[in-house]
Amino acid sequence: MTAAVDLIHAKRDGRTLSDGEISWLIDAYTNGQVADEQMSAMAMAIYFRGLTPRELRAWTDAMIASGQRLDLSAVPAPTVDKHSTGGVGDKVSLILAPLVASCGAAVPQLSGRGLGHTGGTLDKLESIAGWRAELKAPDFVSLLSTVGAVICAAGADLAPADRKLYALRDVTGTVESIPLIASSIMSKKIAEGTQSLVLDVKVGSGAFMRDLDAARELAQTMVRLGTESGVRTTALLTSMDSPLGRAVGNAVEVAESIETLRGAGPDDLVEVTLALAREMLALAGIDTDPAVALADGRALAKYREMIAGQGGNPDVPLPVARHVQIVKAPASGWLRRLDALAVGTAAWRLGAGRARKEDPVSAGAGVICKVKPGEQVKFSQPLLELRTDEPERFAAAVDALAGAIEVGPDAPVIGPAVIERIA
Repeated sequence: MTAAVDLIHAKRDGRTLSDGEISWLIDAYTNGQVADEQMSAMAMAIYFRGLTPRELRAWTDAMIASGQRLDLSAVPAPTVDKHSTGGVGDKVSLILAPLVASCGAAVPQLSGRGLGHTGGTLDKLESIAGWRAELKAPDFVSLLSTVGAVICAAGADLAPADRKLYALRDVTGTVESIPLIASSIMSKKIAEGTQSLVLDVKVGSGAFMRDLDAARELAQTMVRLGTESGVRTTALLTSMDSPLGRAVGNAVEVAESIETLRGAGPDDLVEVTLALAREMLALAGIDTDPAVALADGRALAKYREMIAGQGGNPDVPLPVARHVQIVKAPASGWLRRLDALAVGTAAWRLGAGRARKEDPVSAGAGVICKVKPGEQVKFSQPLLELRTDEPERFAAAVDALAGAIEVGPDAPVIGPAVIERIA
């Protein structure tokens, strides 16, 4: 008879677990036969010992098997999704899903909520009047077949083992484990049933992965897991040292997404979005230039259709915070650095983010970056616009920005927004 403590000892001591042992462990944990403290010990053993490629494959398969797998075979268009590892100002999904759908693919995007300094796609979309994140599987497939783009919450029966393990890792210091990150992301994406997947792995101060080598290893691991499961998978490494675009928050990011769909988006946001769109369309076998769909209004029309399909009214004005405070340039010169982590933390402290999953978020709160690195500023010129409904939050947000802004006499070297492609 298999016992959890024996498997913990084995992994702790560096032994390779069999497929059967892993399958039993995940199933028993999902069903409550293995206690949280035992799975915490296993997660810590994996944190230090890692998983072999075969173990990781078995671990991911077991997490997928813990729940239902969506069947998208009734969707007439080729299905392709995108997953981002999260960043500051990362509103790409709001633009990308309708853009790629307007080019002829179907985009089934199961998204999440923000935690800490990284924003959540569902939080952003919920600032739109009437829009709903929860969809039943038949409605999900129906909208995907007719509209072509759906962004919604994952159902409770999709990789439930990951839901339990994710919450455990968050409070046991085992989040930063590449095998556990990769299996968490890919179990949900494979269970989602998409034919193709593009991964946006963020690298930099505002990203989950701050080190390029670690980000590359994570991307390679996830691409391998997807490919082995029959999902055409590629990854792009993209920069997250500074916020993506100029808006960081919820409603403010929706507003910037709409401006981008109207052809007036920030250069870095457009660059990353189009690079991901081209990857997605190539995997879907569609020979169309997404830049044309962005320019001619097709993507904006598809966005409105996508929002309306989930009960939202794209014509209702977005919420606006009641209070504004300006952060000014400390000197004249070039803005050399605007730290993404600090800006994301400031937006969180203004009310745009949450410390715990059950916390509410403010739709109107956030930060507007009036100047981005590589642009010139004059002394006392507005650099950042802080927005909140609770003015007592300003002090903590300003504290978060201490040391985050660097103005100097020389123009900085700004690296590419898209760093590397991994297939």
